[in-house]
Amino acid sequence: MNPQPPQDADAAAPGPSAGSSAAHDTTASGSAGPEAVAAYLDRIGAERPARADAEALHALQLRHLMTVPFENLSIHLGEEIVLEEQALLDKVVNRGRGGFCYELNGAFAVLLRALGFRVTLLQARVFGDGGRLGIPYDHMALRVETEDGTGPWLADVGFGDHALRPLALDDRAEQEDPRGVFRFRAAPQGDLDLLRDDSRQFRLDLRPRVLADFRAGAWYHRTSPDSHFTRSLVCSRVTDTGRVTLSGRSLVTTVRGERHSTEQATDAEVLAAYRDHFGLRLSRLPEVHERRDIPHK
Repeated sequence: MNPQPPQDADAAAPGPSAGSSAAHDTTASGSAGPEAVAAYLDRIGAERPARADAEALHALQLRHLMTVPFENLSIHLGEEIVLEEQALLDKVVNRGRGGFCYELNGAFAVLLRALGFRVTLLQARVFGDGGRLGIPYDHMALRVETEDGTGPWLADVGFGDHALRPLALDDRAEQEDPRGVFRFRAAPQGDLDLLRDDSRQFRLDLRPRVLADFRAGAWYHRTSPDSHFTRSLVCSRVTDTGRVTLSGRSLVTTVRGERHSTEQATDAEVLAAYRDHFGLRLSRLPEVHERRDIPHK
């Protein structure tokens, strides 16, 4: 994934073809049992919805964005990133961590399926400088169907500073969101380009995928010197009034559109910022290295 880093600093090798593992049933129930679902809902401060409808999906996405940070710290802590459902649930729920798109949307998909939503994993390529597209499997997003027959929806809790609400996938009109005006536009080969305020965000491939298909993209973004994730530290989440981000030692908050930046002078202050603003209790600081090659699973 090359999910877009927060547009405000304060605000986050191709896989198999559709004819291989992507042909598997991607809407089956996830691996989260009742206790795991209850723990996940507690983690994001949400009640179990009575029905898997659009209103519940909207509420769950917002609670996720406000409580589970978009962060790339595992890359700089030397931790493995394992794209398996139980490993993702353990990291997000049991260890109280965040992650980048593959982890956040991968875990969110498990929760949504356990609550009765029908979820399909989709791959996307992110538009970079000059409109150049990133690698295949650059980003993971979710196609979600609800019991009330609305949608289908594009749900995404792993693209940094992005839409707070799910977006209607079949709607080609402008869709207003607190983070801007979003619109889907037809792209070559049946894909869709997602625009935010007329700026292209990513190109979405509508063919269903499975979690294992994203391993090559995840490996690239945690090892390649060309990935911005290997070159910098970021930890960011939505707040009631805007966004809070810790980038290296800079703590940046947005309050109703107004930005404030504070430098954390000591290691202890940085660790306290991770704890107090993101709920991350780290025993040591992550460190950016030129390159870190870690075997992927």
